[in-house]
Amino acid sequence: MFGYYLRLSWLSIRRNPILSSLMVVAIAVGIGASMTTITVNYAMGSNPIPHKSDSLFAVQVDSWDPNEAYREPNIPPDQLTYLDAMALMENAPATRQVAMTKVFDIIVPEGVEAKPIEALGRATFSDFFSMFDVPFLYGGSWDHSSDNNRQMVIVLSREINEKVFGDKNSVGKFVRVGSHTFKVVGVLGNYQPIPKYYDVTNGPFNDPEDYYIPFNLVTELELSRAGNTNCWKATEDSGFEAFLNSECVWIQFWAELPTTQDQQEYLSFLKNYVESQKEFGRFPRPINNRLNDVMTWMELQNVVDNSAKVMMWLSIMFLMVCLLNTIGLLLTKFTTKAPEIALRRALGASKMTLFIQHSIESALIGMGGGIVGLLLAWLGLKGILSLFGSEVEHVAHLDVSMILFAIGLAVGSAIIAGIYPTWRACNVQPAVQLKTQ
Repeated sequence: MFGYYLRLSWLSIRRNPILSSLMVVAIAVGIGASMTTITVNYAMGSNPIPHKSDSLFAVQVDSWDPNEAYREPNIPPDQLTYLDAMALMENAPATRQVAMTKVFDIIVPEGVEAKPIEALGRATFSDFFSMFDVPFLYGGSWDHSSDNNRQMVIVLSREINEKVFGDKNSVGKFVRVGSHTFKVVGVLGNYQPIPKYYDVTNGPFNDPEDYYIPFNLVTELELSRAGNTNCWKATEDSGFEAFLNSECVWIQFWAELPTTQDQQEYLSFLKNYVESQKEFGRFPRPINNRLNDVMTWMELQNVVDNSAKVMMWLSIMFLMVCLLNTIGLLLTKFTTKAPEIALRRALGASKMTLFIQHSIESALIGMGGGIVGLLLAWLGLKGILSLFGSEVEHVAHLDVSMILFAIGLAVGSAIIAGIYPTWRACNVQPAVQLKTQ
């Protein structure tokens, strides 16, 4: 029976090609505009690690200027000082925790004709890879002893491994980064968290780093850093050691705390730690320690910009306007079919039969609008990419879930838009309509 209804619906659409095309275009324009903004917002605000996002916490302590909050309303710095990060790494009660920062240097491949590669790195601790479920293609992470002993080990991204070693297993080989030589212990698999939640401070949609090294090598080798650094108090002396002892915040810090009790114990530790530091003249502001899970952290850091949300809702309202136009067009189309509907009613067709048939016709129009709308959405995303460049390349694309959602939205919207015109069509009085013919 469904095939019969489908055939009737297709014949009806072909009978009025101009009117049917206008409805397809109306739905397509609405779907194209709304899916462009919905796709961007979906990618920006999606949960990048859903199975453990409620057990990973960004750590904040308020070591900032007593006369001015780091960010209103009374939000502490989003990074830590070196003194605080090292104190937490040594003493804080977490299942796992990591301090990290961005570094940069030149990777020098072997061979006379090989060109140096400008690369961004992440200096972190070995727990980084297990905390954030980082996949490995070859090898694995360095161990805790490498953290403590400042061993010259490195984990490469897959892209860098391909450029330097031709995508072969490079574990055990050596690579020169700047003026230092590191032993490769691992090569990452495909790793592209969107957003890059563990370092939204330096760009939530930036690519993951090209290489990873033990954090303590930053101080041991005085490596060049590439991340954000904010200071409220001038250092008394110059030099790297003075910077490490300063009140400058430049280190991202995360802790894995699976249970509520773990979180409460960690907050208690932070409170005691800040109180102890106040005795040394530090932490001049009132105690303001915070643990933010992944989704709360991204919301606090405005990963999804408010203007993007506004644009999404405006585009959805535009879709509603397009559907109102579709309702008008369907009314026109179904009104012109009144004699046909009256004849079918007179021959015994039920209202339910006619309702199903015309709902299928609306769904077909919606599907056509959805397909054309996807093309318009793809063009819209390409336009966003051309305007904003690499900053949005990981969010300005349609994945399978968004394609299915767009088709479902178009078909569902068309069926909803067709409810009233279909109801009107099904309530045609056969006797009255046939007498006028």
